[in-house]
Amino acid sequence: MNNSNVAILGAGNLGIAIAEGLISNGQFKPENVFVTRRNTKSIQFLKDKGLQVTNSNSEAVKQCRWIMLCVQPAQLDNVLNDIKPHLNPEQHVLLSVITGVTIDKIVLSVGEFPIVRSMPNTAIAVQQSMTCLAFNGMAAQVENEVVGIFNCLGETLIIEEELMAGATALCSSGIAFNMRFIRAATQGGIQLGLDAEDAQKIAVQVSKGASTLLAVNESHPEQEIDKVTTPEGCTIAGLNEMEHQGLSSAVIKGLVTSYDRIRILKEQREAESV
Repeated sequence: MNNSNVAILGAGNLGIAIAEGLISNGQFKPENVFVTRRNTKSIQFLKDKGLQVTNSNSEAVKQCRWIMLCVQPAQLDNVLNDIKPHLNPEQHVLLSVITGVTIDKIVLSVGEFPIVRSMPNTAIAVQQSMTCLAFNGMAAQVENEVVGIFNCLGETLIIEEELMAGATALCSSGIAFNMRFIRAATQGGIQLGLDAEDAQKIAVQVSKGASTLLAVNESHPEQEIDKVTTPEGCTIAGLNEMEHQGLSSAVIKGLVTSYDRIRILKEQREAESV
């Protein structure tokens, strides 16, 4: 086993994004990244980039120290049963990106291991993810290494595990919510006379600029809003109309609904495992 190797078990959209992010920034060499999928035909392009592609989770685990669990929740038990005989708590670190699956759930299946629960988003493929991390006691020894890996793929935040459902709604689902806002802004720009390509370019860059202002200035959104609103101006008129139509309320309700769904799915899985 090579301590520099990482296995990504379950090369779906997020697993592929993680793999591409790891090699894009040089954190891992392509030959040190193993990706698995039952049908590898759809991920052959990763092999063309130099990654190790296989349909065998156990073979990947044998070669790697870092084991990223990226499968669907319903597939997790089968995957853990498959790889359990090849796991060693002194050699392997398990990193789960599976929504609603607790560290305790994984411990029940494989025993005591260093386990990290992580919630990135698909922007990890371009090193712009927001990744929330929670560690069990045995994983404390690798905390700096794990943070270092994910910091190269965007920003990280260590949180208590009980906050992970909320972080999932804001971080992982949040990428889709932001995409929907950009799409709406693009459609609005088209209605105002801009062609679709130009409208989207403006909407994307404005969104990027707004986020960068908050990150660099470490300011509150209202501080930045105040800088561009004038009495009887067009900006405040537009903002007020959006609020009249329920913009803030809709965003909050959407996040809460996403959070509630995560909790429901978690409770259903726990009930099924009893």
